[in-house]
Amino acid sequence: MEHVTFLLVFLIGVALLFDLINGMHDAANSIATVVSTRVLKPFQAVLWAAFFNFAAYFLFEAHVASTIGKGLISPDLIDNAVVFGALAGAIAWNLITWWGGIPSSSSHALVGGIVGAGVAKAGFSAIVWGGLSKTLYAIVLSPVTGFILALLLVLLVSWLFLRASPAFADSLFRRLQLVTAALYSLGHGSNDAQKTAGIIAVLLYSNGVYAEFTVPGWVILACYTVMGLGTLFGGWRIVHTMGSKITRLTPMQGFCAETAGAITLFGATSLGIPVSTTHTITSSIVGVGAARRVSAVRWNIATGIVYAWIITIPASALIAAIAYMLASAFI
Repeated sequence: MEHVTFLLVFLIGVALLFDLINGMHDAANSIATVVSTRVLKPFQAVLWAAFFNFAAYFLFEAHVASTIGKGLISPDLIDNAVVFGALAGAIAWNLITWWGGIPSSSSHALVGGIVGAGVAKAGFSAIVWGGLSKTLYAIVLSPVTGFILALLLVLLVSWLFLRASPAFADSLFRRLQLVTAALYSLGHGSNDAQKTAGIIAVLLYSNGVYAEFTVPGWVILACYTVMGLGTLFGGWRIVHTMGSKITRLTPMQGFCAETAGAITLFGATSLGIPVSTTHTITSSIVGVGAARRVSAVRWNIATGIVYAWIITIPASALIAAIAYMLASAFI
């Protein structure tokens, strides 16, 4: 029993480590636009994003946590080795892409990790296809939604402020960007912190701490706190890619990108869909750039990011499967 208790605490610690790295890895999602437009200095932006990442705890229910905990792999098949394999796959892929400055999806790394470890244990029958298909659809729908919303917002705002002086528009949208950056950070926290909460919840269930699958309040609070701390540490390599390499942003464009991203994330969270915050904000940035002119987007950079998206789930799944097989010999 002592061994199981120690192992459970260790695995919860590993899950929170993933949450911390997720916050670091995805810090750029929340702050790249507001930093690139020079509305806030980098450290100010990180503090702003971290606060609103945590504030999401008070506003959203744990729908995404339930999807992650019991909607991808049958919870009855999940044991300590599966959880370890899933987290190892997600953490390894996050560190690889973070070091390379590649804005890949922490969410899909975790999804790939869960599926890879589950399949390694019980084959493809372990997969809850309804939950996985919903997540796979979101891989396409969330960036498309972000792109279209950002494109339409730029066109609408440009028409509304056609007669406004450049100085007035710049001043107004600099202030509005503070609001939209906060909203986007709320969306980021609401979706991403819940994913780790789902992992911890199913871990507690599989170890018999709770008789049925549930997401305790203390788990949610811990995950939001650690996510905020991870964001506070920041991910400066990816900030550069997101904020300037894809396209140059004005405060008005930053406002439109953040608004489009926030709307997409709020909708996904309310439906319990674990979407990629990275996909969402990147496609929104591409959308505002394309609204100006197609050549304003550095498509070679955007294409490289898409390739990273495509390989994230299979790569993290493969690492997770290997980690599961190694862990199952000891756990």
